[in-house]
Amino acid sequence: MRRSGFVLAGAIGFGIAMSGAMGLAQAAAVQPNPAAGPAVGTAAANGSAAMLLWPEGAPGALGVADEDKPSITVYLPAANPTRTAVVIAPGGGYQHLSMVREGSDVAAWLNARGVAAFVLKYRLGMKYHNPVEMGDAQRAIRMVRARAAEYGVAADHIGMWGFSAGGHLTATAGTQFDAGNAAADAVERESSRPDFLILAYPVITMEAPYVHRGSKQYLLGDTPTQAEVDAMSAELHVTAQTPSVFLFATTDDRTVPVMNSVMFYEALVKVGVPAEMHLFQHGGHGSGLGVGNAQLSVWPELLIKWMRERGYAAAQ
Repeated sequence: MRRSGFVLAGAIGFGIAMSGAMGLAQAAAVQPNPAAGPAVGTAAANGSAAMLLWPEGAPGALGVADEDKPSITVYLPAANPTRTAVVIAPGGGYQHLSMVREGSDVAAWLNARGVAAFVLKYRLGMKYHNPVEMGDAQRAIRMVRARAAEYGVAADHIGMWGFSAGGHLTATAGTQFDAGNAAADAVERESSRPDFLILAYPVITMEAPYVHRGSKQYLLGDTPTQAEVDAMSAELHVTAQTPSVFLFATTDDRTVPVMNSVMFYEALVKVGVPAEMHLFQHGGHGSGLGVGNAQLSVWPELLIKWMRERGYAAAQ
């Protein structure tokens, strides 16, 4: 498989972020969520209960345990001036989910900035392999879009934010989507395309030498074919229809090589998709929002600036 070099393009924003002293504002407490409706049989408040993506049972389910029931947990802000929503995909190498650092903490941060958040619990390997995880992500986007009026968001302001392996799921959702299916289920008739992507130290490729082997194994199994590897290497599926992207990563990440982000950025540049990337020299992997990290605490402020410039968050 051809691997081309990294090219900078002046028309697309690319920032190399140096260490800074800017602090990250503490996320405000989440507000009650009267709009969420019944959530798995309980009265819903922000983060109090998960809403099943398929209340009658998920396609391909291999049991009835919690791990077989993909869901979203709803977090609504006190006000949402831009009517923006973000589906959050926590990381964990497709074998577990970082539901606090890369889930509820991120939802609280978005709520504090007037953005609705939906934390996705997707199914995992080794029990589940592709395309199950992608189906869960697409269903989450469709569900938020189908219930946009109920949540006080706009159907064309629904983004997705993924960390690590959740970043791979997000990048794949942003490069492999459809306009909806002719189905009796109203949710399935909605588009699965996110309107923007946020990728934090993401897994992108399933191809050596930059693949995160654990993510590949848990997503594709022990002996995937080359066609299966190519199908889940997100850098190979970028088109002009891919939504705009914000990327954050660190150069010394020893878990997911930074070249994953660089390769995806290069693919975006080549087809003219608006993209902004910030690479920090130090920081390692799994930093979440960088709270307590003097080197990385600036990155969420770069993100919210990007969101405000595009109308996905209100001006200060």
